[in-house]
Amino acid sequence: MPLSIQPLTPPNPAQIQQDVAQALAEDLGSGDITAQLIPAERTNQARVITREAGVFSGGPWVKEVFRQIDTRVFVAMLVKEGERVVAGQTLFRLEGPARALLTGERTALNFVQTLSATATRCREYADLVAHTQVRLLDTRKTLPGLRLAQKYAVTCGGCFNHRLGLYDAFLIKENHIAAAGSIAKAVAAAQKLAPGKSVEVEVETFDELDQALAAGADWIMLDEFSLEETRKAVKLTQGKAKLEASGGINKRSLVAMAETGVDYISLGIFTKDIQSLDLSMRFTS
Repeated sequence: MPLSIQPLTPPNPAQIQQDVAQALAEDLGSGDITAQLIPAERTNQARVITREAGVFSGGPWVKEVFRQIDTRVFVAMLVKEGERVVAGQTLFRLEGPARALLTGERTALNFVQTLSATATRCREYADLVAHTQVRLLDTRKTLPGLRLAQKYAVTCGGCFNHRLGLYDAFLIKENHIAAAGSIAKAVAAAQKLAPGKSVEVEVETFDELDQALAAGADWIMLDEFSLEETRKAVKLTQGKAKLEASGGINKRSLVAMAETGVDYISLGIFTKDIQSLDLSMRFTS
């Protein structure tokens, strides 16, 4: 199965270091000239609050931001990853050189506002289908350079990861099938190439569904099937393959689709159509 990251497990520290280094490089350039207006010896305390409710994610990136800028900055997280937060709540406190706090402010908040937005959206949708057995999956429609960070945030919101990239599971789509010659040929080639990896086939018709089942696909993605068609597909594939519904599913249709009995529903909206959480950093001394 391509569910490869366990809930609330951040990416490898090396990946977080790379994310932060890239973000700081694009912001700092040759240096923070405005922060240099502040005396080098001045220290301050600050707190970061959220102006709206949501689900928190991004703490490891905050700590890494200030570690890379100045190891003298102390970061105290006041909420846990995946915790619900309310408007006006303090998320974390900072103490250290004022220059460092100001230099790291925007980069740290960018990570938190983006990852918390993903976690918040996922929690909203997960709550809607909590009465069913369906698992909600993300997609590869992530922000460039933040694939693992956003997929981590998805798990903070109570949803699950589809494949991480093009390397950890097969997903055979229309163009792959056309190039390979048939669904059967594509599945057979995948099974020969990497016997231990999951093979998923995207289908648009019941004929293609039958072909995918006959070929021995582990996982079948129903592309824009109606509710009635999805219920029929669930009955046809029971015990033969995992079923994923995808395409054209939104907040209004999510619950009904989950109640059809599909194993998974994948939604690009978790990572590509998000509204950043509104955050603010305020000096307290």
